[in-house]
Amino acid sequence: MTRSPAPVVRTPAGAVRGVRDGSGELYRAIPYAAAPVGAGRFAAPAPHPGWSGTRDGARPSPTAPQPVRDFGALDMTPYFGPGWVRGEEYLTVDVRTPAADDGARPVMVFVHGGGFVTGSTRAALYDGRAFARDGVVLVTVNYRLGVPGFLDLAGAPRNRGLLDVLAALGWVRSAIAAFGGDPGDVTVFGQSAGATLVGALLATPLAAGLFRRAVVQSGSGTGAFTPEQAGRVTAAASAALGVAATAEAFGAVPDERFLAVLPALAGLDLRTGTAADPLAGLSPFSLVLDAQPADALADGPARDVDLLIGSNTEEGRLYVVPQGKPEEGAEALGDVLFGSGTDRLALAHARISGGRTHVYSFAHRSTALGGRLGAAHTVELPFVFDVADEPWLHGATGLLGPDPAPAGLAARVHGAWVAFAGTGSPGWAAYSAEHPVVEVFG
Repeated sequence: MTRSPAPVVRTPAGAVRGVRDGSGELYRAIPYAAAPVGAGRFAAPAPHPGWSGTRDGARPSPTAPQPVRDFGALDMTPYFGPGWVRGEEYLTVDVRTPAADDGARPVMVFVHGGGFVTGSTRAALYDGRAFARDGVVLVTVNYRLGVPGFLDLAGAPRNRGLLDVLAALGWVRSAIAAFGGDPGDVTVFGQSAGATLVGALLATPLAAGLFRRAVVQSGSGTGAFTPEQAGRVTAAASAALGVAATAEAFGAVPDERFLAVLPALAGLDLRTGTAADPLAGLSPFSLVLDAQPADALADGPARDVDLLIGSNTEEGRLYVVPQGKPEEGAEALGDVLFGSGTDRLALAHARISGGRTHVYSFAHRSTALGGRLGAAHTVELPFVFDVADEPWLHGATGLLGPDPAPAGLAARVHGAWVAFAGTGSPGWAAYSAEHPVVEVFG
């Protein structure tokens, strides 16, 4: 039996060799920007210089430097991935496509979560086979995290992780047609910190023309730090490292030291006279903005973008149940982190977009941890990616618990995301202040 040759795609920076499997073709670790090293470590992403020959797209990418995160008895490896996999060239994308042809298919670009400090395209949850099976080209994005990505420093642009995502979307516009995608039919979607980044994309003019639709899963339109709050984090990091709060000084500090000082930044009091801590002390990093995205949508492309947005009914339980903390405050915590900011962003978008807003609520309760995890943060992701039956999500420590996933729920959720990417409608009525329609998955 003759094996077909591995597929090769030519991008603006060079050729990439992928792999074929039962769901199509996969191209991994494709650079969308130059490696963030030297003077580029705290700079805006720069164009990749390109390469000669054919790049191996069968191997996964290195990751952004990141700490190990522990969620007690709950195995969150499928969500966070393997942790820090060292290597300079980690500003990369993975592309999963039915075929690298001229099919001009809908494109979905996923921005992972992880509290602005962890996560990567290597996480098992973000397997794109179901999207390729259903005729979608899926792109997953690595971006700078933690100090290199989000610490506010003199001499460096703010929100470098967000600038990375913008650069990745620019790469999609210029290169995705060669992978069988339509550069004019792009949906950007994200979860948690990734969803908050997507919310910010809706409010920045830098994103104009880069995507047609957006999905905000358990993010927030009010999750950004004010410059004053960010300044407190910068001062604490500067003191802990013993260096000046400048890009030049921080550029001489190795990544290992950045990770070592993260515990010193945990639990900083970021409340000010005019702003609460939008992350309730759970992360010292977020976007740094003069106005929250929910209050600045008119500045960006939001009015011309279809939006699918929602949250889970028990978001806060992820942060208390696995750690054995008291559960009484879980509901309020989830509302602070995700619920209220989701509601504000949905309403703000509905007011300016003319019927382009669709809202969901995910209510399926995971049976993990004796049934106590419930419809917590991240539980919707296996259903969005249609991997809810995978054994590594079940069992005593699995995110979905020992019980099988409800029959048909993954098909329903995943199908709504695919339909939205293709048409702008997930299959239910639009949301407005007068008719606040919410589709419940549970």
